[in-house]
Amino acid sequence: MKKLIFIFLVPIVFGFAFKKLDFEKPSHFPEPAYNFQNNELTQAKVNLGRALFYDEILSADGTISCASCHSPYNAFAHTDHDLSHGIKDQIGTRNAPALFNLAWQNSFMWDGAINHLDVQALAPISHEKEMGENISNVVEKLSQSKIYPKLFAEAYPDGKITGEHVLKALSSFQLTLISANAKYDKVKLGFDSFSIQEQKGYELFQQNCNNCHTEPLFSSYQFADNGLKVDLILSDFGRVSISQNHLDSFNFKIPSLRNLNYSYPYMHDGRFENLKEVLKHYENPARANPELTNHLAKPILFTQNQKADLLSFLLTLNDSAFVFNPLNKYPKEILMPFEGK
Repeated sequence: MKKLIFIFLVPIVFGFAFKKLDFEKPSHFPEPAYNFQNNELTQAKVNLGRALFYDEILSADGTISCASCHSPYNAFAHTDHDLSHGIKDQIGTRNAPALFNLAWQNSFMWDGAINHLDVQALAPISHEKEMGENISNVVEKLSQSKIYPKLFAEAYPDGKITGEHVLKALSSFQLTLISANAKYDKVKLGFDSFSIQEQKGYELFQQNCNNCHTEPLFSSYQFADNGLKVDLILSDFGRVSISQNHLDSFNFKIPSLRNLNYSYPYMHDGRFENLKEVLKHYENPARANPELTNHLAKPILFTQNQKADLLSFLLTLNDSAFVFNPLNKYPKEILMPFEGK
């Protein structure tokens, strides 16, 4: 019988040695892209990263944390707003993407502006409309806190609070955010089976969607133009702003289709509130842009029954065990020793 692999985090216990955390990939997943030799996972480092992820201390005015825009209950996306919100009630220019299965990604942000997870957090920390802070100030604030000198001492041999240590701790926590326990996964591992409707939807998916949303991660994590018209207010033309290559105009990173029930609204600017709107977009022959990805040049048309079948399959990608995993939530058990101090 095939074996399901689950990742569990052990709550922090002060006074005891922290065990190395082995990264065990789901058996039906490809090899991860992340190089763990440059950031060995330990339980203490993951716990530190988890504490930092939920702490508003990373922002200039102490009001915004990573979790403010990446809620665990929304597969670490942000469903309250189309666009991200930051300090001083400022509104960003893009939707906050879901965070999971990051070990399999080589680029980050909707335009691929960041090419390594270990430095990704610098972007929202320093963005004036998000956290509006700089890493030097973050290090100073952490050094003066009652909590973090102890956590850094547990996580790193030299015990130093540095920008690099902050960023790698955040990476360590995010690397443990693995979503691989949806019904789809159980079917692939032989523990469940699709209903007739789900199977029909799966076949439609393979015929029409798998090229970009490649299983089992349900994204190629490449960049594509899917025909979205440019919002004249945001004037966001995608990856071209980073690459300066006109062929990248209108190209945005292809998101995973996992956990769609939890991570709406959809697209880089959150313009679609539900999946029916998404399907309607792909049916529209007027959606084409000059550099539209080739296999999307023609409308993708489904009957009403086929739409129901496809949506039924997409529901099998929702991973409630991941979304409601208490070990991904606010780290009360990590911070408990400091309460009242």
